Amino acid sequence: MRSNSQPTLSSVRAKVEAGERLSFDEGLFLFRPDVSLHEVGELANLVRQRINGRAAYYNINTHLNPTNVCVYRCTFCAFRSDLRDPKGYAMNDEQILARGREAVQHGCTEVHIVSGLHHQRGYDWYLRIIQLLHEAYPQLHLKAWTAVEINWFEHLTKRPVRAILQELREAGLASMPGGGAEIFHPDVRSRICEHKADATKWFEIHRTAHELGIPTNCTMLYGHIENDYHRVDHLLRLRELQDETGGFQAFVPLAFHPQNTGLSHLPKASALTDLRVTAVSRLLLDNIPHIKAYWIMLGIGTAQAALSYGADDLDGTVRHELIYHDAGATTPEILSVAEIRRLITEAGYEPVERDTLYRRVARDDDGVAGTPPCPQG
Repeated sequence: MRSNSQPTLSSVRAKVEAGERLSFDEGLFLFRPDVSLHEVGELANLVRQRINGRAAYYNINTHLNPTNVCVYRCTFCAFRSDLRDPKGYAMNDEQILARGREAVQHGCTEVHIVSGLHHQRGYDWYLRIIQLLHEAYPQLHLKAWTAVEINWFEHLTKRPVRAILQELREAGLASMPGGGAEIFHPDVRSRICEHKADATKWFEIHRTAHELGIPTNCTMLYGHIENDYHRVDHLLRLRELQDETGGFQAFVPLAFHPQNTGLSHLPKASALTDLRVTAVSRLLLDNIPHIKAYWIMLGIGTAQAALSYGADDLDGTVRHELIYHDAGATTPEILSVAEIRRLITEAGYEPVERDTLYRRVARDDDGVAGTPPCPQG
């Protein structure tokens, strides 16, 4: 909603302290570089503690990217490969099961699965990945397939989204990541990923997932060709769907890494931008319970600082992350639980291991998680 009055920090603070919703214009105001980042962060931290107290969450998870071969050529992507490119790959059943076995052996509660759209692999191949892992390791929560992949399955099968999601859920899919959102505004989306699922389709898929009881995350890729208007537009579209469905668990602001992409001439967003995006996201997304500081993309120090700028979740141990490391991320490929807990404690918060549904995980003396398997349906 646009307003005729000019926002000030005092007027925004009064609304935040009263628990009132911020407007589009107030979001734009908070992104202005002349508005004190420190004060914006203080307001975001007020909201963060109102919702989550002193808790700072993490989970023990692994990533699985079954193939990097992809029909799309998104300008911002360094992960994708052509079929005949030497770096192209597609995992077989044994490799997929080995990843699940490794996850269980290392105490993971979640496998995060996203992939390229391989034009020589049918929908059944993607479905089988879920079936294999769920049947072999039912204790693992499978967070799988972005809206872009679901849209691709729709194209492959000529079946409606609802039927596809129902089948995936029956096979073992328990939740969905929020990738593929990028920036919703068509002025940006048409320039960085013109062929893949547009904003209307992204929202249709997430709305349908929520109606089926499948929780999802949501994201925003920032720090490329978008501006503050596009960011606020993106955030308020997410807020609107959350008002309707309540199905988003967490918002993940994703810092763009330009290296090895078609936008490699752009500078990477600064840590100050990262913190401002985190803080403004917390302030505008008043109905989404969790904001992640994804350390893989932000860097460990910035992610740690983001816990005082509105974020309440560092994500997880993140074994085998490829997508952002291919784009030049210099962060470690994995953090230990001890390191994550140290970072959280050092920042002044309480480290809380969670499962994918944000239930606290209690472990026995052998390190085995006591949380029951996530329910299907």
